Amino acid sequence: MKSFFNIVSVEIYKSYKSKTIWLTALAFTMLPVMGGFFMYVLKNPDFAERIGLIGAKAQLAGSADWPSFLGLLAQGIAVGGLFVYGFITSWVFGREYTDRTVKDLLAMPFPRSHIPIAKFLTIILWSFVLTAWVIGAGFLIGMTIGLPLWSTAVWQDGIYVLSVTTLLTIFVSTPVAFFACIGKGYLAPLGFIVITLILSQVIAVIGYGSYFPWAVPALFSNISGTGNLLNASSLFLVILAGLLGVAGTLGFWRYADQHL
Repeated sequence: MKSFFNIVSVEIYKSYKSKTIWLTALAFTMLPVMGGFFMYVLKNPDFAERIGLIGAKAQLAGSADWPSFLGLLAQGIAVGGLFVYGFITSWVFGREYTDRTVKDLLAMPFPRSHIPIAKFLTIILWSFVLTAWVIGAGFLIGMTIGLPLWSTAVWQDGIYVLSVTTLLTIFVSTPVAFFACIGKGYLAPLGFIVITLILSQVIAVIGYGSYFPWAVPALFSNISGTGNLLNASSLFLVILAGLLGVAGTLGFWRYADQHL
C-alpha cells in the first residue's frame, strides 16, 4: 500500500511541475471571465447597445443573476470539460509514450495496475481542482459585478450542479486514457475527444442526447433549458462508459510489454 501512495504522489508531483496544469487552469479561467462579461452586458443594457453583436450573443446567458451565472458555468464545464478533462487524461497517459518512460514504469517492482489507477486518481484530483478554481473565480467575479438573487440555497444548488457535472464529465473522459495507450501518444485520444464533442452536439440536437454518454453532462447542466435532469438510463450509460474506459486501460497496462 505504501508503494501505491508513493506512485500517486509521484504522479501528482509530475503534474504539478508540468506547464500543462497551468495551461488548463488558464483555459478554464476564461469560463468565469467570459461568463462574468456576459452577465455584465445583460446587467448594463446601455453597454450592450454600444457593443452591438456581442450584446445579442450575451442574451444566451439568460438573466443577469446568480442562478443564471452558475448555470452558465456548469454548462461551460459540461462542454469545455469534455475537451479540457480529456486533454488532461490524454496528457497524463500519453506523455509516458512521447517521453519514452513507459518501459521504465513497467520495470518498477510493483503491480502494473497501480500505475493507471494512480494516474486516474491524479486526473480526478486535477479536474476537481480546476472546477474549484472556476467556482472560486466565478464567486469573486459575480460579487464584483453585483449579481442579484444571491442566497445560500442558490449557491448550494449551483455547487451541486457544478460538482455532478464535473463528475459526469470525468467519467466519460476515461476512454481517452485507453486511446492514449493504444495510440501511444496524444493524436488518437485527441481525435477521440473531437469526435465525441461533435457527436454529442449532433445527437443532442436530434433528441437522443440522453442515450449518448458524452452528451449527458451537458444535458444535466441544463444546456437545453429543460432542467437538471439525470434519468437512470443516462446515469447507467455514463457509468458504463467510464468503467469500460478504466477496464480497457487497466487491461492494456497488464499486457503493456506486449504492445511496445
